[in-house]
Amino acid sequence: MSIVKTEKLCKYYNQGTVNITALNNCSISIEKGEFIAVTGPSGSGKSTLLNICGGLDKPDSGEVYIDGVELGSRSSDELAAIRRKDIGFVFQNYQLMPIFTAYENIILPALLDQQKIDKSYIEELTEDLKISDRLYHFPSQLSGGQQQRVAIARALVNKPKLILADEPTGNLDKESASLVIDLLIASVKKYNRTLVIITHEPFIADMADRVYLVDNGFVIEKRKAKTVVQS
Repeated sequence: MSIVKTEKLCKYYNQGTVNITALNNCSISIEKGEFIAVTGPSGSGKSTLLNICGGLDKPDSGEVYIDGVELGSRSSDELAAIRRKDIGFVFQNYQLMPIFTAYENIILPALLDQQKIDKSYIEELTEDLKISDRLYHFPSQLSGGQQQRVAIARALVNKPKLILADEPTGNLDKESASLVIDLLIASVKKYNRTLVIITHEPFIADMADRVYLVDNGFVIEKRKAKTVVQS
């Protein structure tokens, strides 16, 4: 069963008198446990696709399913509950709360969802991400790579089925980016999650199981040996 499935997604934006097609009949399917990279030029529709799959935005037409649950008919409260329980987000700008320590940032989704804090899981997770010695530091006391690893731990804290990462290495130098991606992929595989990453980095796309290229609202699936037009 697909963890993510979209059927003929369309999304349009108006910029003054110009109509922009962000997604044009996009139909994709992502299986549980897959690592998918989404590539394409800036403004091609990548983030729009990710946001719709994460329930942060709604399409103008078409349907999106997360683990068999159709999102379009859900209320705002229902979508928020699905995001807290089933989806972990990692953003380019980390989006950590500056007044909270690393540990407090990590456990925040669990607190918001009124979940019991699994201290042994967090200990294991933060050791895997090499931030166990930085948990009581504030974001301003952490490097960019450390902040992003805190953000990854936060995304994984509720043990979601799906991790959506939007340019997670965009603000990092090459060495830090390589470490963050290696640790993110290792953590996702260890805990048997599904990972979707938007990236411009060829080395990240090369590690993925499959690659979706988004260009002018159209989505093309790129496999190892062939390219198949999906929409």
